Amino acid sequence: MSDPRVFRVPSGPVDLAAIPTDATPGFKGGKRDGKAALFAMGDELADLQERLFAEGRATGSRRRVLLVLQGMDTSGKGGTLKHTVGLVDPQGVRITSFKAPTDEERAHHFLWRIRRAVPEPGYLGVFDRSHYEDVLVARVDRLAEPDEIERRYDEINAFERELVDDGTVVVKCMLHISKSTQKERLLRRLDRPDKHWKYNPGDLSARAKWDAYQAAYARMLERTDTHDAPWYVVPSDRKWFRNLAVGQLLLETLREMDPQWPPADFDVDAERARLLAES
Repeated sequence: MSDPRVFRVPSGPVDLAAIPTDATPGFKGGKRDGKAALFAMGDELADLQERLFAEGRATGSRRRVLLVLQGMDTSGKGGTLKHTVGLVDPQGVRITSFKAPTDEERAHHFLWRIRRAVPEPGYLGVFDRSHYEDVLVARVDRLAEPDEIERRYDEINAFERELVDDGTVVVKCMLHISKSTQKERLLRRLDRPDKHWKYNPGDLSARAKWDAYQAAYARMLERTDTHDAPWYVVPSDRKWFRNLAVGQLLLETLREMDPQWPPADFDVDAERARLLAES
């Protein structure tokens, strides 16, 4: 596919209704082609991720990647984890799924639990939902005053700048789906007994606030799309394209980082000679 930066959020006011949810920008093939393209990038993606992991373990490098997945219910955060992040060695991956905060977490600053989940050097960290819940749900459900929400945007930007300064490459993806697609996916969960466990009656409460959430997402994108930590709006009505797009973003990120295998800190020839000399 073409340069994945085609998904970069437009500058200025964001109108999510004007951004297609079922488009496949930069890719001319269909579902079968898209799945094949994702599979084809797997070896390179896994190799680069393993190099990053080795670099972090052996050289003292601070570099790491943090993938933030944010989206409405059924947008496919779990599917992206399975089909895209699942292409790499899980040994070097740290996934954190953020649910409603616990009593302990509420007693702290909203970024407290987020800081505790930041991946260690060498890792590919993934946030399934994130610190952005505190400017999305908090805004829609009026859990904080408007001035507080605005202050949180600034705190998030400063926090992400800290991460970048410490060697983290932050890749933020909003998985963009339509209201009709969400309805189809919720109905599918009700139609299939093997999907009932994924259905939450509370999803309908959030769905009833669809317009308010779209406005909250638009404001989030406007206020927290930065040079240090840009936002990408990924059309997600087509699951296969969503997976491919996020995979391409990860691949391009790792290519730009260009991690290298750490050089041996011992005499390779001497160690080979020792092994060959064994009886």
